[in-house]
Amino acid sequence: MTSSTEHSDRMNGTAETRAWWLALGVSLGTALLVIAPFFWLGSASGHDFGFHAASWLDVAGQWKEGIFFPRWTEWANHGFGEPRFIFYPPLSWMLGAALGFVVPWNAVPGVFIVVVQTLAGVSAFALARRFLPNKAALFGAACYAANPYALVLVYMRSDFAEQLACAVLPLALLTALQLSGLAEIRRRSWPRSMGSFAVAFAAVWLSNAPAGVMASYSVALIFAWVAVEEKSLRPLWRGACGLALGFGLASFYLLPAAYEQSWVNITQALSQGLQPADNFLYTMTNDPEHTVFNWIASSVAAVLMVMTGIAAIAAHRGTIGEQGTDTRRKMWRVLLALYATAAILMIRPSSFLWAHLPKLRFMQFPWRWMAILAVPYAYFFGAASTRRRGTRMWGAAMILVVAGVATFLVENAWWDSEDISVLREAIANDRGFEGTDEYDPLGDDHYNLPEKAPRAQVLPAEESGGNAPQAQIRIERWTAEERNLRITSNEPVRVGLRLLYYPAWRVEVNGKAVAAQRAEANGQMILSLSAGTERITARFVRTADRKLGIAISVVAMLALLALLNAGGMRLLSASP
Repeated sequence: MTSSTEHSDRMNGTAETRAWWLALGVSLGTALLVIAPFFWLGSASGHDFGFHAASWLDVAGQWKEGIFFPRWTEWANHGFGEPRFIFYPPLSWMLGAALGFVVPWNAVPGVFIVVVQTLAGVSAFALARRFLPNKAALFGAACYAANPYALVLVYMRSDFAEQLACAVLPLALLTALQLSGLAEIRRRSWPRSMGSFAVAFAAVWLSNAPAGVMASYSVALIFAWVAVEEKSLRPLWRGACGLALGFGLASFYLLPAAYEQSWVNITQALSQGLQPADNFLYTMTNDPEHTVFNWIASSVAAVLMVMTGIAAIAAHRGTIGEQGTDTRRKMWRVLLALYATAAILMIRPSSFLWAHLPKLRFMQFPWRWMAILAVPYAYFFGAASTRRRGTRMWGAAMILVVAGVATFLVENAWWDSEDISVLREAIANDRGFEGTDEYDPLGDDHYNLPEKAPRAQVLPAEESGGNAPQAQIRIERWTAEERNLRITSNEPVRVGLRLLYYPAWRVEVNGKAVAAQRAEANGQMILSLSAGTERITARFVRTADRKLGIAISVVAMLALLALLNAGGMRLLSASP
């Protein structure tokens, strides 16, 4: 015979499952509406479209070569390569490459957006339902899946990595609230909350580095805010432990990316037009195109700030009524603090902070803080809808904002369905694609590299010029991370490989390690060989920093499993 308690638990479980399915359906439907113009206009080709599409194609090609986790971008710089995958977080380029095996390549951008914005809505629902009724949380999920900044990313920037990070941000903030003790922990002990936070936090960093910087400062603000409100140091030390574990999980990427910056022209990431000073709201520059886009982003930020502020006022009125709770009031204050922080950091008076806070300047664009602002925006809209006649009024407001922003962006976006086809053709023709300034190996000017070069060529014996000696070149193996070839010549020769000099490349001649030379003009790898037949092997090896990063991540993973196990044991011991 079933007890009333068991029956009640079963009914609650069914209701929760139904709520999650509804959240998935609402988020998916909203995501499809976000890309609706794609069905008749093609893919929006924003600023970063070519960069991401090229990365997806390169990774997919390396998977076919048996390289599961690429580090060297084979086809960048027209086949000379670059260490892009050392520095650019892996989750977005792995997801894009995986989708290329499931759907036609021209459909990958649209499918990527639908998948990610669906995840964004579900993440926002997970956050909102801790404080709001399911109906309001569903509305908040829809607001977040189609928030104005997401539309900027989709139509104007095509920054798929930042879009993925934004999809995870609500989970990172939710788990930070749980770890700090502000949010209710449902059937979780604090060790499990710490583990959940570490995973979500690491996922943001492994999606997009600027978003990781934003998330780091945002969760630190949450931990400090709750510590002050609760007059306790517990949120701070729990938060510090959670951050350490999160960084540890992501160390296999973060440590090499930090250490190997001295091997590339990383300062190009802050070249003219890419510095925070050039991108505060409504900044005028000498570049008309840059100014136009900055004004578009600034206008969207202004709309987002105004609508979030209005919704925050309405949500606050709801918390002081009969249905307001102390937890909801605390949540309102935390999100208001995030809202204020994001708004301040987007305007020029905050330039002092951008100059002195660690790594903040590498975010480049202050308006990127809209990614954080979008979370209070969605939550406050959901909270405001709980008031009488609130759903209709705020639903109409959301539709008006989204439709207005989307219409403006669609009209100003660049539409091109041939970008991926052009990239695929360039790879098939052994031409590759352009490289990236900040990932260019030190000492190289990749603009001096030829667009069509042989994989190996005999160079004149003297660097000053002259005729190249006769030699026979035989390519035995040529993959992204290994190049084997034989050179036969009757006299000493110099051979230039279609490969840029980079410390992670280990070169052997006849099984013995040799020091490769570097061309002064473009950083091409050059070898000096003796007469006869020489067997050359070049391998992209795992450097000490990568080994250490992997080791730290393994230790962090073991610590995570221990936390989850400890949390499970605590739950079992607490069960009746």
